[in-house]
Amino acid sequence: MIPAVEVRGLTKQFVEGPRRTKLTALDRLNLRIPAGEVFGLLGPNGSGKSTTLKILLGLVTPTAGTVTIFGESCIEPSTRRRLGYLPESPDFPAFLSGRELVQFHGRLAGLDRVDLNDRVAEVIDWVGLAEAADRRIGTYSKGMRQRIGLAQALVARPRLVLLDEPTAGVDPAGARDMIGMIRRLREEGVTMLLTSHHLEMVEQVCERVVLLQRGRLVAQGTVAELTGDAADLVLAGPELAPEDRAELAGWLGARGCSLVPAPHRPRLEQVWLERIGRG
Repeated sequence: MIPAVEVRGLTKQFVEGPRRTKLTALDRLNLRIPAGEVFGLLGPNGSGKSTTLKILLGLVTPTAGTVTIFGESCIEPSTRRRLGYLPESPDFPAFLSGRELVQFHGRLAGLDRVDLNDRVAEVIDWVGLAEAADRRIGTYSKGMRQRIGLAQALVARPRLVLLDEPTAGVDPAGARDMIGMIRRLREEGVTMLLTSHHLEMVEQVCERVVLLQRGRLVAQGTVAELTGDAADLVLAGPELAPEDRAELAGWLGARGCSLVPAPHRPRLEQVWLERIGRG
């Protein structure tokens, strides 16, 4: 199957200052993101995450290497139409309403006039802002701005969505809602590449992650591979009532099994500190 994203030997050097000093932001990076997955791009500030996203978006030209999106060069206009992008801390025009912002991005993406209004209403409702759609963005909370930012990223029905710190500055309730929307998009087959310093959120939504440091890949794999499997079976869902837990324990006991605490496993935060350190 053709991957959603394939990066080979990606290198980016910037030239800074009067002495024309070369700064290497990415150093021979290789990535392969399967279609339909949520993929985490992690690393400290200055590790090359944002540069990678900007190259995928065609905003920055790499010094060396190749990038393909669904088998085509990332600089092709047809490829860009398959992308949606939620920037970190989006600074949308405060005088626009949420509806006007999403309409604007829909027109930029070339949506047909007949389809535009219905699609705008659909994505605004999907992110839970139908009642606030005609309010000015300047009156929105941080969480609402993230939601309307996601709506504009989705309006053109992209196959790949880039999410740069989607829960940055959002309160716990807003972060929970964003996690829910990411999961819903994954169920609909949308591929997502996200950056985040909120590692607990990454553990909840990402199948695979990579760790970058100073532009180089220092670790990669599934979350389970990096953190270690917790157990053969883990009970998922709401917490059981005491009587239900007792009934489950009895059912297992009759079959020679029992409930035991899940063994400790390292979290992504621990993996981060071990591979990258505190600096």
